[in-house]
Amino acid sequence: MTQNNKILLGIAALLLIGMMSIFTVSEIEKAIKFRLGEIVRSDYEPGLHFKIPFINNVKKFDDRIQTMDSKPERFLTAEKKNVIVDYFVKWRIGDVTTFYTVVGGDIDQANMRLDQIIKDAFRSEFSKRDIRQLISTDRQVIRDILIKNSKAIAANLGMDIVDIQVKRIDLPSEVSSSVFRRMEAERERVAREFRSQGSEAAERIRADADRQQVVILANAYREAEKLRGEGDAKSAEIYAQAYGEDPEFFAFQRSLSAYLEAFSSSDMLVLDPDSDFFQYFKKQK
Repeated sequence: MTQNNKILLGIAALLLIGMMSIFTVSEIEKAIKFRLGEIVRSDYEPGLHFKIPFINNVKKFDDRIQTMDSKPERFLTAEKKNVIVDYFVKWRIGDVTTFYTVVGGDIDQANMRLDQIIKDAFRSEFSKRDIRQLISTDRQVIRDILIKNSKAIAANLGMDIVDIQVKRIDLPSEVSSSVFRRMEAERERVAREFRSQGSEAAERIRADADRQQVVILANAYREAEKLRGEGDAKSAEIYAQAYGEDPEFFAFQRSLSAYLEAFSSSDMLVLDPDSDFFQYFKKQK
C-alpha cells in the first residue's frame, strides 16, 4: 500500500469516526444516549450533539402528539345500567427516560397501558352518575375530571395526556327502551307540574282581576252617586233661585206640565170645575 493510499485511508477513517461521533435531534424528536446499555442523558434540545463511537448509542422517539382511538367499551352507571362509550385520547411523551424504561419506547405497548388507565378512570367516574346525568351533563365537565384523574397515573409511564374526548355515549338496545320510557314519564311529570303551576297562577290572576273589578265598580258607583247628589243639590238651588224671581210664572209652568201629563194619559177626567187644578182655565178679570 502506497503512502498516498494510507493517507486517504486515514482520512476516510477519521471522517467515519467523526460521522459516528455526531448525531442530530429534530424538533419533533426526543433522544436518549446510552453508554454500554446504560442511560446517561435524555435532555437533548433540537440540534447537533456528540457521542463516543462504539461506547455510546442513541435512540430517538417521536415527540409529536399521538392518538389512542379506543374501541367502544361498556361501563356501569350508578344505577347498574350499561352504557357504551366511544372515546379517544391525545397524548405525547413526557419523560422520555421513564417512557423507555417502563414501556420500552413502544408506542403500541404504551397505548395498551394507557387504555387500561383511561378505562379505569371512566369506570370510576361513570359509577357515580346515572344515565340521565351522563346524557345531560356537559361533556366538558367529564373530560376535565378524566384528565385530572388519569394524568398523574399516565405520568408514571412517561406519558403526558393532552386531551380526552368522548365521541358518543350509547345505550345497549336492551336498555334503551326502558330508559326512554322512564325519561318520557319524567318529562310528562314535569309538564303536569308546570301545567298545575300555570293553572294556579291563572286562578290567582283571575281572582285578583275580579276583586279589582268589584273595587273599581264600587268606587265608580260611589263617585257617580256623589256627583249625582251634588248635581241634584245644584239643580235644586238653581230652581229655588229661579222660582224666587217669579213665583207666579213658575206656578203657571207647573200647572201646564200637570195638564200635559194628565191629558196625555187619559181622555176623561172627573174633576170639580172649581178646583185649583183648573184655576188657569178660568177667565181672569
